[in-house]
Amino acid sequence: MTSLAGAVWPEIPERPLLIVPLGSIEQHGPHLPLGTDAALASAVAETAAGALEGALLAPAIPYGAAGEHEGFPGTVSIGTDVLTSLLVEYARSACRWASRVLVVNGHGGNFYALRSAVPQLRTEGRDVAWFPCAVPGGDAHAGRVETSLMLHVEPGEVRSDRAEAGATAPLRDLLPRMQAEGVRAVSPNGVLGDPAGATAAEGETMLSQLSGRLVGAVATWSVDDYGRLRDLSSSGRPRDQVPSPS
Repeated sequence: MTSLAGAVWPEIPERPLLIVPLGSIEQHGPHLPLGTDAALASAVAETAAGALEGALLAPAIPYGAAGEHEGFPGTVSIGTDVLTSLLVEYARSACRWASRVLVVNGHGGNFYALRSAVPQLRTEGRDVAWFPCAVPGGDAHAGRVETSLMLHVEPGEVRSDRAEAGATAPLRDLLPRMQAEGVRAVSPNGVLGDPAGATAAEGETMLSQLSGRLVGAVATWSVDDYGRLRDLSSSGRPRDQVPSPS
């Protein structure tokens, strides 16, 4: 695996698969850093790239569409329209020398930009796809899933003594108000879930599973109408990949 940022141009593999982590700068409760989504997308992308021959790992795009979190200080959202344009121009440029571009998405709110940008790029003849860092059955935001992953990936950044439960109702029950008024309206501390019981060991297992699913999805390279790389890792059917606020 070659790092794009650390390479000189003669070291770039011929027509590589370029893997691009995409995150967000947004609140993650009182215990996780604002850069959590980019950190986790980068970890999944880097682990998978190490198992993919000829893959090239790009620096993360740290900003995303996170307007639902703007009720909390520190959140910086560039919005769906700007993110869509950024992704289109990024891939148009990269596809001059890369055979494929794969965006590994760490924030559910980026879904709407991805579903616009990637199908457009594909209609232009560019082989671009995206893959979500989603743990089936996991909580939505800054709960046990993300806390466990961060305890494994960047343990020094986790303020475990500040971890506390937030809104624990099913996401489908919270979504209408959250979409209208933002995350703070349904969770004053910004957590959607409960980080209790999170461990680095659990995070290591989750990271291995996520990266393994990504490697398997690259091997089949089946892309749906949203430009999303299908995850056929369990039953041979695509996993549910509904966007969440993470």
